[in-house]
Amino acid sequence: MVNVGIIGYGYWGPNLVRNFSLTSDCRVVAIADSRPERLIAAAKLAPGIVVYKNADDIINHPNIDAVIIATPVFTHFELAKKVLSKGKHVLIEKPMTSSVIEAEILINMAIQRGLLLMVDHTFLYTGAVVKMKQLVENQELGNIKYFDSTRINLGLFQPDINVLWDLAPHDISILNYIIDEPPYSVNATGVTHTNNTIENIAYLTINYNSGFIAHFNCSWTSPVKVRNMLIGGDRKMILYNDMEPTEKIKIYDTGYNHINDEDKKRVLVDYRTGDIHVPKLNTTEALSEMASDFITCIQEKKQPKSSCKIGLDVMKILEASNKSIKNKGCEVVLNGIDRSIEKKHTQVLIN
Repeated sequence: MVNVGIIGYGYWGPNLVRNFSLTSDCRVVAIADSRPERLIAAAKLAPGIVVYKNADDIINHPNIDAVIIATPVFTHFELAKKVLSKGKHVLIEKPMTSSVIEAEILINMAIQRGLLLMVDHTFLYTGAVVKMKQLVENQELGNIKYFDSTRINLGLFQPDINVLWDLAPHDISILNYIIDEPPYSVNATGVTHTNNTIENIAYLTINYNSGFIAHFNCSWTSPVKVRNMLIGGDRKMILYNDMEPTEKIKIYDTGYNHINDEDKKRVLVDYRTGDIHVPKLNTTEALSEMASDFITCIQEKKQPKSSCKIGLDVMKILEASNKSIKNKGCEVVLNGIDRSIEKKHTQVLIN
């Protein structure tokens, strides 16, 4: 049995408590939140679970094996560092930390202590994303050419991170999970319509050496909520609409081929359109799958699907996007995403 403590009982907290409480071999022992009204809500919705005002009560709790951190991003690093130093496993809500350096420090701490460090990129556990990865790996789309994401809505303005850091981690984690090629560079632009310097509308482009390209449109100031993603191959293309209640994925039997022509100035393309296929998807709640993965990986000493490596990769792209925005959209070359981190972490957990 893995005893779990949850720090933070805001928007996501009740969902975490519910899913971990229903996970096999897991017991939610305590919840901590500095806001009295949230502790009252926790006591009502989760009777039998101890509530604390101070996070240290969970961090220092002798019977807690793992801690879930669901607090504002600027608090993640210090809380996770304390938890790891106490020899407890950690699950952090996205994004992992406020900087790449902080993320690397936490990963090194976890490696040195043989502890599991995981980032909750919940979308990796959805039936839609699992199916898209399967289609890409089986080369059913042909050669993948582009990835286009739109994640926009009205609010909620965050006080410590811009709209890319708030909304884009979902789709960047999906991108890094589905596409095996490491990105080369990023370009990003954004604008703020408030009295601070936090961008509420932003556009991010991720460039790859192969010519593959990924684009993200994020906004807190849209009159409608849109959660769309397009993945295009030269044989087939995918439309993923997370707002669609049943037919979340549609596979378009649509593609194109270049036609060789002696006149290099002319661009000739042969387009092909066919049927639309709607695959059946696993409908198990993604957060339930994530909770199960976290507990199982603690018990079996292995790496989860939403590993710290994916969390770090997302951080590197977000940090580079900040640099690009502040420099009027200039290209920022990514400082090599280390693909060996997950292997090192796994080996230490096993040993």
